[in-house]
Amino acid sequence: MNSREDESLAQAAVDALVGQLALAPKPGLPDPRDLTARITRRDHSALRWSARALLPGLTAMAAAARRTGEPSARLRAELGAIGRSTEHTVGLTGGGHRGALWTLGLLVAAAALNPGARPADTTALAKQIAAHPDRRAPRRPSRGSTVSARYGAAGARGEARAGFPHVRRALTALATSRAQGADEPEARLNALLTVMSTLQDTELLHTAGPIGLRHVQAGARGVLEAGGTATEPGTEALRALDADLTSRAWSPSGSAPLLAGALFLDGAF
Repeated sequence: MNSREDESLAQAAVDALVGQLALAPKPGLPDPRDLTARITRRDHSALRWSARALLPGLTAMAAAARRTGEPSARLRAELGAIGRSTEHTVGLTGGGHRGALWTLGLLVAAAALNPGARPADTTALAKQIAAHPDRRAPRRPSRGSTVSARYGAAGARGEARAGFPHVRRALTALATSRAQGADEPEARLNALLTVMSTLQDTELLHTAGPIGLRHVQAGARGVLEAGGTATEPGTEALRALDADLTSRAWSPSGSAPLLAGALFLDGAF
């Protein structure tokens, strides 16, 4: 793999993130809608703009993986350093995408280690990278790690160390929905809801507690059990869930980066 291929992998990851942002309606999450969205179009446009600021960092992560050649502690340390620098750069362009940077960074590095590998093999490599501690990381606990410790939730680190099970579930949901005749936006929304239905989202735990998390999970399952977004009952259930989360100001923000990870693997291989 050469530098052009590194950038191609990184661009595929950014495209996946932008594709996730363009999807609507996403219950409780930023999307392109105007009057009914939880945030304004200007804010959504800022997220789309800042997503593109991830490209240099993700390219550097792919190059680091190619240069290192194995899912080692050294690579984990390099990815952590690149990630913190990229997070600062993204902050200058409007911020956001911390969860996406974590998910996509590990998956891009894993893809660079084994170009052309199947998605399951790529997530397995990402698991090996994430298993190493980042010894240069700041010692202060993040909000996510604090919530994870309080409630026993896996959190973003646990998701990676388990080999991104929700990314793999989203990939299965994409394939199943397409096979059943759903169009691409419907398949992607079904994949998002599949993630939401079981993910122990630390942002939701922080804002809504365990009862709120279970409420959101049940709502997502309700849409899928109604037939998913390709059916009229499923669409009505999705609208009701969206209105409910918007009124409560609950955002299942942990699900969105995992959908972006699934879209990256789906499109890159």
